[in-house]
Order: sequence, then structure tokens, then C-alpha cells
Amino acid sequence: MQPDFSALDDYLADVDADGYLVDAASDDSTQRYVSGFDAPDPFFTLYTPDGTYLLVSGLEYGRAKKEARADEVRRGSDFDMREKMQEYGRYEAEARARAEFLAEYDVESVVTPRRFPLGSADELRDLGVDVEAETEDVVTTIRAVKQDEEIEHVRQAQKANERAMQAAEELVADADVVDGVLHHEDEPLTSERVKEEIEVTLLREGCALDETIVACGTDAADPHNRGSGPLDANEPIIVDIFPRNKATKYHADMTRTFCKGDPSETVREWYDLTHEALDAALAAVEPGATGEDVHDAACDVYEDAGLPTLRDDPTTETGYIHSTGHGVGLDVHELPHVSTNGAELKAGHVITVEPGLYDPDVGGVRIEDLVVVTEDGYENLTDYPIELVVG
Repeated sequence: MQPDFSALDDYLADVDADGYLVDAASDDSTQRYVSGFDAPDPFFTLYTPDGTYLLVSGLEYGRAKKEARADEVRRGSDFDMREKMQEYGRYEAEARARAEFLAEYDVESVVTPRRFPLGSADELRDLGVDVEAETEDVVTTIRAVKQDEEIEHVRQAQKANERAMQAAEELVADADVVDGVLHHEDEPLTSERVKEEIEVTLLREGCALDETIVACGTDAADPHNRGSGPLDANEPIIVDIFPRNKATKYHADMTRTFCKGDPSETVREWYDLTHEALDAALAAVEPGATGEDVHDAACDVYEDAGLPTLRDDPTTETGYIHSTGHGVGLDVHELPHVSTNGAELKAGHVITVEPGLYDPDVGGVRIEDLVVVTEDGYENLTDYPIELVVG
């Protein structure tokens, strides 16, 4: 895949900078995207309109030459790192090598991501390099518009996600109810046990995740509460899974709410409203619409039903208390924003649509699909039933 960096070229010209510089390991998505290289330790990537250049450790040099999307790969020994370390010590030696690396490509001024190591910036400035943080999300805006290959990566991650969701649902659906608590194999079924099943399923599908949400009852009233302990019958259980494919590094994201037993009338009403809000928000997704338009469509459903939203009351602690979605790609949360002040949607944007309602006295309900904006609307990358009561 070859990204289109013409917008970055224009930005560099506008701010009169010679290049764009990233100092990070590849778990930083901007580094991964610009360099096309996957390495666990920080390395330097310099982008200029004339080419992309890497400065890596000797350990990564051979692999970087084969795998990186770079016009040239350099290593510390090219800049006499051993001699410099003897003369200056580690940090100044690294700084001098990096300054010489930039000079090799006639780079005297660079723009960096807003999150850039302070030490690296100060050291380069001390050596005469002009270093400024970017004032616009240039690279993150570029990578928000996915190419076909990237969309396929997300699609595959979402298929794995659906299999993990099915494993979670089956545990809940097949559970026995003992004194109001779900049981599996004669033991209380816990949030932790369901998360384990999710993680094992994802590993078999070539995916992994650091966290997931299986939250029941009052835990589910906090949108980002991961959940813990035994799961109760007759209560909504929010299952939110956001894995990353280990090979491609692209994420997926999906939420369903399940109930084993007989949910309260309020939970049923909330679920139906949330399904309606999901459908309304999806209907608003098209190129040229804004993230705010999609958010407003979901808010309208809730407010028309007399429920609070942050749009209507920024101080509310119950009701609809988050945005309607976000971009998904190399990061699980990235541009574009699907919220108040969300910008224009473009074909190739991959976004979540995830309305929900929350109150500690009731619990929580959320439904989330993952879609890609197309030239004439959207394609839903999620193929999983929307059903509250299971088992």
C-alpha cells in the first residue's frame, strides 16, 4: 500500500518546513503509517516530498531494508555512533547522529506530530534544527480515509470480532440461573470468565486485545467500566469488543447488549429506543454529511422520547452521555469524530455508530456497528444480530 501524502506535501510547503519527522516505535500509528515498518523500539522516520528515510538500530537494519516503505534506510554506524558515544555519551551521541542524518537530506527544519519526545526535540534544536509541532492533524487526517486494502483489513478483524461476540453470547445464553446469578459449569459466570472466552477466541483468529468490556448492572451504567464479578440474570450485560489483527495491526469494534432472563420494562424500552437511534444514525451516514449530523440523528430519537442527552444538557450524568462514534483503523479511536462538531464524512472513512443509554438505577444499554462510508452512503461491516434476550 502506498499512501497519498500530497496533503502532507502541501502542509510542509505552507509552514515552510523541509520535512516531517517521527520518533516512536511502530505501536505509534503515525509511525507505522508513514514508515510502513513494524518495530518494537523507537526509530526515526523522516518524510520529505522527495522521499521517506529511516534511521534504525543495527538490530532492525536488515529487516527494515526488506520491509519498510522507505527510499533509504540508515543505521547508527553510518554516522560513527560508537565513536560519538565514547566522546559524548549516549544521549548527545544519538542527537548528533540524528542531526547528521537530517543533514544528509538537506533538512534544516521539521514538523513533528503533536506527541513527540521532548528530549529529542530539545536535542535537535540545540544542534541547530528547527523543530515545530504540527498545528493540524495532517497524517491522522490522511489515514482516516482508508484505501481498499485497509478496509479489507478492518473487515477481516470485524469477522474475528463477530466470532468472539458469538462465543460471549453463547456463554451467557447457555448459563443456568441460580439465585438470580448466572452459572456456568456449576460456578458463577463472571465478567472475567466471559472476557477469557473472548480473548481465547480472538487469539485463534489471529487477533488480540488489551482490554474488553463485559459489564453488568450498575457497572454497565458507566460506558467505559470494564466490568467485574458475577453476572446477574434479568440485567443488561454490555459486551464491547475492540480487537486488533496481529498481522495487519488494524482494529475492529462492536458492542451488543444481552440479557439472560426477563429484563425490566425500562430496559426493554431503552433497548428499542437505542436500536431506533442506531438506525436513524446509520441513515444519516453518507459522504458530505458531517459527524455532527450523524450524532444529531441519534440524539433526536432520545430527546423526542424525553431522555437526556449531552447535546441537550452538557451536565447530565444519565441518559445518552457520549458521542455517537469515532473512526477506526490502526487506532481503535481515531478520526473522524462522530459527535458534536464532527467534521465532514468522506468515502473511505471507517466509523462506529454506537448509541446508548445509562443510569445506575437501571444499568446500561449500547448497540454498536462498524461501517465504511461509500460514494453513495455506507456499507455495514457488521453482520451480527441485534437481540436483547438470549437463551
